[in-house]
Amino acid sequence: MPQLQSASESTQPGLRREARATQRRLYGVIVLLCVVAAAFAWPFVHESLQALAVLDRVADRAVPVPVGWIASGPVTTSEIMLPLPSGTVRARLYTPVHHPHARAIMIIHGVQHLGIDEPRLVAFASAMSACGLRVLTPELPDIKDYRVGAHTIASIGDAAVWLDHHNDDRPVGVMGLSFSGSLSLLAAAEPQYRPDIKFVVAAGSEAEMSRVANYYITGKEPRPDGSVEVLPPHEYGALVLEYANLQDFVLAPDLDAVRQVLREHLYEDVPGERAAFARLTPTQAAEAKLLMDTTSPITRREIAESNARHVEAMASVSPQGHIAQLTAQVYLLHGEADNVIPSAETLWLEREIPREDLEAVLISPVISHLDLDDKGPTFKDQWRLVHFFAMILRAAEKR
Repeated sequence: MPQLQSASESTQPGLRREARATQRRLYGVIVLLCVVAAAFAWPFVHESLQALAVLDRVADRAVPVPVGWIASGPVTTSEIMLPLPSGTVRARLYTPVHHPHARAIMIIHGVQHLGIDEPRLVAFASAMSACGLRVLTPELPDIKDYRVGAHTIASIGDAAVWLDHHNDDRPVGVMGLSFSGSLSLLAAAEPQYRPDIKFVVAAGSEAEMSRVANYYITGKEPRPDGSVEVLPPHEYGALVLEYANLQDFVLAPDLDAVRQVLREHLYEDVPGERAAFARLTPTQAAEAKLLMDTTSPITRREIAESNARHVEAMASVSPQGHIAQLTAQVYLLHGEADNVIPSAETLWLEREIPREDLEAVLISPVISHLDLDDKGPTFKDQWRLVHFFAMILRAAEKR
């Protein structure tokens, strides 16, 4: 006689089929959610890969092939002359081949005699353009000749206006390196340039020039919280001050001869420096030797006296107290161990930027002044720098 199945046994296959169907639906929902999440996360992932590729290229490291496929493309460059109201300047435009009408950003070189031909700047501009941006690098004569003056503020603003008009009248981003970052902030705060500048990145820049000039003498930089950053200054900063105001240090008949020695030294042209030094008279040679010794108490006293004569000129190129009307978004980046412009200056800048405009601040051990440092920084430090650059790329591409 056949046994009767219990109710639970008779419904078990149906329950198993329903369970399998439920499991399939659950997997389907999970896959759909993963696809949706990936779609939303992809812009962030893409920008992060682009930022990683940019930093690798600037550090002269090989970009991993998969990252290169996703985060970079071919770039063309063109030499142009910008007819600006403040004067015609040479410039270079980097254009992504597959996106000739891409969003535009301007990168301003630092105080460097190579100007827009400086290898690190070329690598950086090329890498940014490879991510799908048009990049303009104007060459600013005063900055190229180691002079940080108010005239350059107008040149930066005028170049931004030019780029805006050649960007379908869409405001552009401006990234200023070293002292140029401060000048870029000042340009963005000017009423005539505000509509043309969408955001500013100040990398390794100062808030107050006179405070930095004092740091070159003392090796001490006060922070906003009352603490003091102590770091031996690089000779470069003091030499730039001497070069810009050489009339304060040497006799008038000796100016041209001594200036040539300082110029060749700043240019890091050792044979040129030796040749220029060989042409000096004994008096001129003594003056030049003293100036080159930036740690000498006599030289430091003379720099302090020169600084006191140029307080107003230094204030005119300092954001502190002059950028309250800023409307552009601002990103501040500084190397933790920067001994040309101390990182405390970015803390002072942070206090100056209107709160609603300050997008990000990063003081990173991964960079020094404007160089990447692979020694010491943790993965977390490196990730923060990648994330910072990803935010800049997002701001540049944003409509």
